[in-house]
Amino acid sequence: MKKRNLLLVVGMVLLMIPSTLFASGNSEKPQQVSICTPYLSSVTTKQMVEDIEAKLVNNGFTVVVNDSANDNSRLVTDIETSVVSGSSAIIIVSVDPKICETQINEAADAGVAVFGCDAGYIDSMQMNASSDNYQMGEMISTYLFDKMGKEGTFVHLTHRPHPGVVQRSYAMEDVLKDYPNITLISEHHVDVPNQINNSKEIVENLLTTYPEKGSIDAILCAWDEPAIGATQALQEAGRDEVLVVGVDGNEQAIKLIEEGTNFKATLAQDFLGMAELVATDVTKVLNGESVEKGEKYVPALLIE
Repeated sequence: MKKRNLLLVVGMVLLMIPSTLFASGNSEKPQQVSICTPYLSSVTTKQMVEDIEAKLVNNGFTVVVNDSANDNSRLVTDIETSVVSGSSAIIIVSVDPKICETQINEAADAGVAVFGCDAGYIDSMQMNASSDNYQMGEMISTYLFDKMGKEGTFVHLTHRPHPGVVQRSYAMEDVLKDYPNITLISEHHVDVPNQINNSKEIVENLLTTYPEKGSIDAILCAWDEPAIGATQALQEAGRDEVLVVGVDGNEQAIKLIEEGTNFKATLAQDFLGMAELVATDVTKVLNGESVEKGEKYVPALLIE
């Protein structure tokens, strides 16, 4: 009888082991973080996404990266899917939150913490880490207009759907008011992705319209890829008198500046610093700590 009872107890214990292990596995499952961006084709955006992902994985989280490839409706779907799939946090990278404000609000209402990196900020988000894009727009515009001798003509290459880029463009418009002898000939929207080739094509067409040297004095680009494309077009056309500036400080841009091409200056954003700041705050929030909400700026540096 004792032997039979012992066998029954052992059998019950063995039956309990799998379910116990399963329950334990569930409780220890890493929290999921979703990264959503429409601009993974951009060198700098890709750099930030990879840096954030590496840091969060190192901190014990599972990371899912969603690239909507410049498709805002797909971006909205990616955010909605992230909530449904059980993400504990969502990070939007290089995204104007107003584009997906409803989805961000719904995510926050569902208990999902939303963060931004090189994005904008709305109240339902935890924070956004970026450079002060308006200040950078002021800095690079002032640099260029002074470099032009406070007179002449220029072209502006931009992409206003991007929250940071549009702030730089607003700043350019404000700074231009202080330079009455400088004229903006035209502004051109640059396609993303394919921004380098598209910018090169835009400038090639401009040079056909303005073939004489001195007809265009400068090209102000709201970020580095258009400046790279513009520089390529100018070099091939032999128009070495046209000044070009950009923003971001990516490796190819710095190389062109060092080589003494038309590309004269850029503002180096600390993308690694932004990524570290976001990853740190995400980790704190998901570990039950509180963080200061709002915009958090990382300084930029002029390279010429």
